[in-house]
Amino acid sequence: MASQDWFEKDFYAILGVPQDADAATIKKTYRKLARSLHPDQNADDPSAETRFKEVGEAYAVLSDPEQRKEYDAVRQMARGGARFTAGGPGGGTGGFEDVFSTMFNQGGGGSRMRYSTGGGGFGGGGGEPDLEDILSGMFGGGGAGGPAGFRAPRGPQKGRDVQARTQLSFRDAVEGSTVTLNSPDRGRITAKIPAGVKDGQKIRLRGKGAKGDPGAGDGDLILTVAVAAHPLFGREGDNLTLDLPVTFAEAALGATVTVPTLGGDSVRVKVAPGTPTGRVLRLKGRGVKSAKGAGDLLAKVVVTVPSELTDDERAAVEVLAAGDASRDPRADLVARAAL
Repeated sequence: MASQDWFEKDFYAILGVPQDADAATIKKTYRKLARSLHPDQNADDPSAETRFKEVGEAYAVLSDPEQRKEYDAVRQMARGGARFTAGGPGGGTGGFEDVFSTMFNQGGGGSRMRYSTGGGGFGGGGGEPDLEDILSGMFGGGGAGGPAGFRAPRGPQKGRDVQARTQLSFRDAVEGSTVTLNSPDRGRITAKIPAGVKDGQKIRLRGKGAKGDPGAGDGDLILTVAVAAHPLFGREGDNLTLDLPVTFAEAALGATVTVPTLGGDSVRVKVAPGTPTGRVLRLKGRGVKSAKGAGDLLAKVVVTVPSELTDDERAAVEVLAAGDASRDPRADLVARAAL
């Protein structure tokens, strides 16, 4: 609601921004001032606390689009767009009577609406009308006793945007899907989810939000997608990932192994001799398909160790261990740790 001191306070000057500053500039400037003027940082400076409050008041108005619009209109009146000063007929300055006679379609040559101290004034009580009550009516405020209809004219308003959430399986998110939503205003809404959508991604469905005024467009539906985890596959951007178990013999001697894909088929992949745990085998084009192309499937080798050995297997491993006795894979750990 507009306040009488809006005529006196220049919130743009208080923040140190131009009148045409955008919302991002106002927010950035406020944060910088608030940090430097915060009472915790200026315990011995009362003036800083006063300035901190002034900056907060200015930001509260200028950061709110509706309040800023009202404030700009009030300031325009104060600067001369509509002056609330006394003046006689033909003097060109105009007073309250000039402003409100125009509002009620009463020209300068006709009778003017007057505000007396009688009981029939604004608010139903005696005394002069309060400027804040008048302005609140002009800019869309007005309580139970306030004047009705004193609103700035506006055109048809577009419908507001509506927020909604949906959950997809991992496969549906990668391959694309169609979901059905229930809206209290529109009933059932069908939405197509594109292939490759990520967890937490927002999809804007044009014209599926709240209905607007006649002659104005409807709002949008902002759909946030939650993607369930998969028991085998993970995702890094447009690449799919999985851990690929191989035996010690396969890793040491080399082998050709089978790797499953999200599409349900399998591919054969060669594991080179001496492949260590952690090496990644890349399967081109087996990842997430999107308008930008297809990602890859990244299979990370995990060498498995059997929990139980037969006598023959144990004997074979002991022979291998004897051959490795002269090799210490941890020999350089101490030197590297000291770096």
